[in-house]
Amino acid sequence: MTRPIGIDLFAGAGGMSLGFEQAGFDIVAAVEIDPVHCAVHKFNFPHCAVMPRSVVGLTGSEIRVAAGIGKRRVDVVFGGAPCQGFSMIGQRALDDPRNSLVRDFLRIVSELEASYFVFENVKGLTLGQHRKFLDEIVETADELGYDVLSPWRVLDAANFGVPQHRERLFLYGARRPKKLPGYPRQSTKAADGRGKASSSLPTGPSAFDALSDLPDAELFEVLNQTDEVRPDAWGSPSPYASELRCLTNEAWHYGYVRNWDPSLLTSSARTSHTEISQRRFASTQGGDTEPVSRFYKLAADGVSNTLRAGTDGARGAFTSPRPIHYNYARCVTVREMARLHGYPDWFRFNETKWHGARQIGNSVPPPLARAVAERVMSSLNITPERPFETVGLGDAALLRMNLTQAAEFFGIEAMPSKRDRKSGATKRRQWEIEDTTRRVAGIGGR
Repeated sequence: MTRPIGIDLFAGAGGMSLGFEQAGFDIVAAVEIDPVHCAVHKFNFPHCAVMPRSVVGLTGSEIRVAAGIGKRRVDVVFGGAPCQGFSMIGQRALDDPRNSLVRDFLRIVSELEASYFVFENVKGLTLGQHRKFLDEIVETADELGYDVLSPWRVLDAANFGVPQHRERLFLYGARRPKKLPGYPRQSTKAADGRGKASSSLPTGPSAFDALSDLPDAELFEVLNQTDEVRPDAWGSPSPYASELRCLTNEAWHYGYVRNWDPSLLTSSARTSHTEISQRRFASTQGGDTEPVSRFYKLAADGVSNTLRAGTDGARGAFTSPRPIHYNYARCVTVREMARLHGYPDWFRFNETKWHGARQIGNSVPPPLARAVAERVMSSLNITPERPFETVGLGDAALLRMNLTQAAEFFGIEAMPSKRDRKSGATKRRQWEIEDTTRRVAGIGGR
């Protein structure tokens, strides 16, 4: 069986990779500048060629060689290239050096002669002065021989079976004369009623549906030293949780079945909270924001607010603001964030809370990515098939690497620290530019 192939640029931990795989694509290459993200991607997608580098100067030929695909047709390239969205007076926004990565995204799509591309970014790119930049992206794609679906749309993950409000812009591009995909139709309305869904649509999963079957991390002392434990018992799963626990064959969609241990609770390192913080968390009503920490508290019958990424070491390594659990006086664990994001339980993240939460907050929810990818599959006139192969996961050591260790593993230079003001300045700036895509507060993001 030959499956259509996809390439992930600005791949992060692999939320888009997983969604496209579940839609029936083989992800043959993933390009990502952060070696910690690369290590996690390599663990979860061991047969994918991970390229731990910037897209700057990267050629389509180099990707083909790394992926081992020769002259095979590339069916789709997808990714969330970072962009500032601002333009100087009298200049095109794409001529601003800060937006060079967007040009590189489109250049690589063209060099690969990909049949389709999917460009993902934050909603802010459609507003105000940023619209000019968006128009220039469409114009550049046209010059390279690609039609772009218009009018473009912003999709909310809560309308696609995810218990989280997360709005993202998606642009579909098709190499002429191929037919453009249409946008996916929303399949659910948000559990809290805030989604702009028709009343005829089913209500999507709630925070309770996502988390109620997970054992409480506070019950396990070992989770103060590690992120995994083997609980004696799990709760009764909702249909949503059953899918993420892969309790049925349909839960894998058109992706590869992973050989994993479903009895292991992973990505669940505990967080120490003071008694004062716990009292504040407990007294906060679900759906409200705790006034001191400004953390949102989940409502059991509602959906999560947008899960945000923290910052990398170049920006002070601030931890992402994880929401408060609806039932426990603590912030949610990384695994609970993953449940709210639509990641299955076999999918692992870096064992530290900082990196793990950042990897989730940076990513597109896989069910939303899958819905987007299904429209590309339909335009290819391909009926997806379930693969017969079962895939083993990578070495668990990949999940425990810090930045220096991950860089050494991939044979690259680690990101310079802020103290490296001369020799590391250029490279550090490149890291900072690409990390712009991962900050919800900025313009552009995965």
